[in-house]
Amino acid sequence: MITDRIHNSIGGNFAVMTAQGIVRCRARGLFRKQGIIPLTGDHVVIEHLGNHEGYILEILPRKNELRRPPVANLDQLFLLCSMQKPRPNLPLLDTLIATAELAGITPVIIFTKCDLACGQALADIYRSIGYASFAISPSCDINEIASLFQDKVSALCGNTGVGKSTLLNRIAPDLTLPTGEISKKLGRGRHTTRHVELFPAAGGWVADTPGFAFFDALELTKETVADGFLEFANYAQHCKFHDCAHVKDSGCAVIAAVEAGNIAKSRHASYVELYDNLKNKNEWEK
Repeated sequence: MITDRIHNSIGGNFAVMTAQGIVRCRARGLFRKQGIIPLTGDHVVIEHLGNHEGYILEILPRKNELRRPPVANLDQLFLLCSMQKPRPNLPLLDTLIATAELAGITPVIIFTKCDLACGQALADIYRSIGYASFAISPSCDINEIASLFQDKVSALCGNTGVGKSTLLNRIAPDLTLPTGEISKKLGRGRHTTRHVELFPAAGGWVADTPGFAFFDALELTKETVADGFLEFANYAQHCKFHDCAHVKDSGCAVIAAVEAGNIAKSRHASYVELYDNLKNKNEWEK
């Protein structure tokens, strides 16, 4: 028996990368009975049957997982946000960052299409928080971004049309992933990727996934969402009330930091919108 990783899964068939190469596997029927679904990125124990075929016997503990897209054990998420076609959606971006943080996945923020509109000011906001953040155009040097893939398992997230496949093709030209044109009528891109698969890229592995604007990792709640906004932490401990929600200015040190320019207004606005949405959720919606 050998311990290896699932690199793609299609229709109940799993390609497991081993020291001997790809082994095509089926999963034990026990997994189905237990309601367990093997995911791309899972570290597994397989039984090798020969002729590059085998069975998945065990799924090792995951450090994280996403339900949509279905992938496990990510080190980092590259969150792409285009400056034009489509225009930036900062509340969505900040929601994705918070969700990644609470899932234990490192966010990397990339503003694309900066030849159409400058994204450097936005990139600077996130860099000041401590995130790796970039503003790129089709002609700019992306060596620093490529270096982040080294020895990591990564995924890319963002609205269709923001340039995920285009970026991957620049980082790993051998992939030659298809790219979709932007729909002029809808103002968004067509889905160009059909399943989750790990590809080698710049010394690491990247999960190319269907075009998606959101991912499901765990339920954000109004009690936990502030933990996904890292820049709040140093100020929140000085709030007048220990259970401060950071949405009203009565003794709130976070709001004071926003007013003093120490926390970006756009980030706090995203937080308030997200907090209010979570607070107003009905039980059936949860």
